[in-house]
Amino acid sequence: MRRVIVTDLTRFSKPDKVCTAMIDTNTGECIRPMPYFSSKVCKDHNIQPGAIFTGNLSFQTNATYPHIEDASYSGLKFQGPASSDEFKDVLIASCANSVSEGFDYEFSVRQKHIPVDADVHCSIVTIKVSSNQIQIHEDQYKSGKIKLTFTDESGHEFYYLPITDRGFYDYAMGHQNDDQLDTVQDFIESQDEIYLRIGLSRAYNPDGVRNGYWLQVNGIYTFPNYQRDVRSY
Repeated sequence: MRRVIVTDLTRFSKPDKVCTAMIDTNTGECIRPMPYFSSKVCKDHNIQPGAIFTGNLSFQTNATYPHIEDASYSGLKFQGPASSDEFKDVLIASCANSVSEGFDYEFSVRQKHIPVDADVHCSIVTIKVSSNQIQIHEDQYKSGKIKLTFTDESGHEFYYLPITDRGFYDYAMGHQNDDQLDTVQDFIESQDEIYLRIGLSRAYNPDGVRNGYWLQVNGIYTFPNYQRDVRSY
């Protein structure tokens, strides 16, 4: 029996499924329950980052690098939300000093993916960034879409990464549609601490040249405050 806290609630292009990730509060292991939860289940039970579950979770024996977090589950029971302090402590305990350190892979300037033949042993990391080193902005190639640029504590800048954090994306897109994206940026810059959950996609080859695991922003967490609209349905 494990006790876990949800750290990622990740949107797909098709909204009927949601990818979640959790951290075991005893071992610190990151776990991705498979098969994915349905969006309806998440909404009906108000499953959000910070939710506490207990249940049986076992890593899949056929999981392949870098997505070693894939796990089978049964008997999951919702135990209520974690406190802000407990949720932050889980993020801090899983934190790496940089994206490269977290994945044990050196990224080149403007590189957004890890090649499929690279030796990488995890698919999700946590990093802390300064509130003045993160920017939410419109996609430079697709009008009406939003992306995130940030600089990690090693000084490496990552440009225009997709935001897959379900709650944050919906919240920010609402402001983008109202031409008020600056409101989201101003809120982030007003916070003391920002933690990002950086994930790797499943392997794909979007341009016919670079087959790899692509970086995405699975979670954006602000302390001491957060926008309630971000974590609601």
